Amino acid sequence: MPKVMIVYASLTGNTEECAEIIEAAFEELGAEVELVESFSADPEDFKDVDITIVGTYTYGTDANLPDEIVDFYEELEEVDLTGKIYGAFGSGDTFYDKFCQSVDDFDEQFKKTGAIKGAESVKVDLEPEEQDKENLQAFAKALFDACEAD
Repeated sequence: MPKVMIVYASLTGNTEECAEIIEAAFEELGAEVELVESFSADPEDFKDVDITIVGTYTYGTDANLPDEIVDFYEELEEVDLTGKIYGAFGSGDTFYDKFCQSVDDFDEQFKKTGAIKGAESVKVDLEPEEQDKENLQAFAKALFDACEAD
């Protein structure tokens, strides 16, 4: 049974809702899941799980990482996650030019850790609609399958 850790940052609740959808999908697949808010997370904890996931929103017109996840982001680069499966997701607003830029930032940061990308990132415009929920569930399944195949 794969162990999964989902670290997320959410301001409006949209990213948290996405994280909960992913959590439920993993539980249905039989995985052991831990959901952790970014301000109380430590990237070193990813060493103790099989699948590592980060969900975040993107802040402001400059497409910045949210303040509450910056330290986690910077520390992640220093952690050796060779062989771990990773995924990134988040919510944003298509009103902004750099839609969900923080999701892309985390994807790049994970590559520096030696982790293996297990699924394409999922980006949600504002709150998750029905199609987004299906995409998030498929994201969880792809990560689960990538772990099982490993």
